[in-house]
Parts: sequence; C-alpha cells; structure tokens
Amino acid sequence: MSIQLIQATINDLETVRQIGIDTFYESFASVNTEENMANYLKTGFSLDKVASELGNPHSEFHLAYEGDKLIGYLKINHGAAQSELKDDTALEIERIYVLQAWQGQKIGQLFYDKAIEIARAHAYTYVWLGVWEENEKAIGFYKRNGFVEFDKHLFTLGTDIQTDIMMRKEL
Repeated sequence: MSIQLIQATINDLETVRQIGIDTFYESFASVNTEENMANYLKTGFSLDKVASELGNPHSEFHLAYEGDKLIGYLKINHGAAQSELKDDTALEIERIYVLQAWQGQKIGQLFYDKAIEIARAHAYTYVWLGVWEENEKAIGFYKRNGFVEFDKHLFTLGTDIQTDIMMRKEL
C-alpha cells in the first residue's frame, strides 16, 4: 500500500467538501439523528464554509490518496484559525478523518505524524485537539500518541449539544 499525502488548495474545494461529508457521515450517522446529521453536513460542509477554510492562510488540509482514490484528510490550524485556544505557540489538529474501508491501516497515524512534523517545523511548544467524549477509538489513538486531557468544550450537532474532550501533547 502506497499512500500519498498532498496539501489541498482552493482548486480542491469540491474534493475537500466531499471527503469531509463522506467521512463525517460514516463516523457519526449511526449515533446521531438523521435530522441533526443533515443539518450539520449542510452547514458544516457548505461550499462557502469549506472555501473560507481552504482560503485561510492559517489553516491547512492534507489529503491522503491510495493511487487515485481519496481515502481521508487532515485539517490543522495555526494561530487565529484555531477553533478555541488561538495560541501562537501551538498547532490545533482539527480533523483527522479516514474512510472506514481504510481504517486500521495506519492512515490516521500518517496524518498525525504529518501534523507533528509541521508543528516542529514551526517550533510550536505543543499540539492540541478536541475529540468527542464518546469517540473511544479516537481518544485511545491520541492517548497512545502521548496526548493528555486538559479541558472540555461543547460541540453542537444540530439540536444536540455534545461534549468534546480537549487534549494536548507537549513537543
């Protein structure tokens, strides 16, 4: 298996939008209402929102391809683009999503390693993220990679208010 990571540009707008919708739906449709999922996918992955994110010089999307098949993506944020802390000494990993058919094949680890490489290149002191408290698989992944819990925040999905665990790793 040869996986290639490519940094997305605004020219990848529809590609980024579609992989975002596909991976989020696969990950969370079974544990959320159809209405809440539809609402979130419509707003969270609207063309305008994704274009704004892709056009932000402080955000980066990295796409994973196996051959010509797009299988997942990473979104990281620097400085003011961060969703919560907005810390110039830190990098936020906002999303690591991999299509279910490729989960368990170390694609998430490739994305994680890429994020750490970027954080170290910028001489950041730590990396942080938020992860849904019920996503035990992801929490375990981050703990195995040295992250520790430091806070919580709320995430709204449609009409459902969910709790994210905030985790960080010192570099």
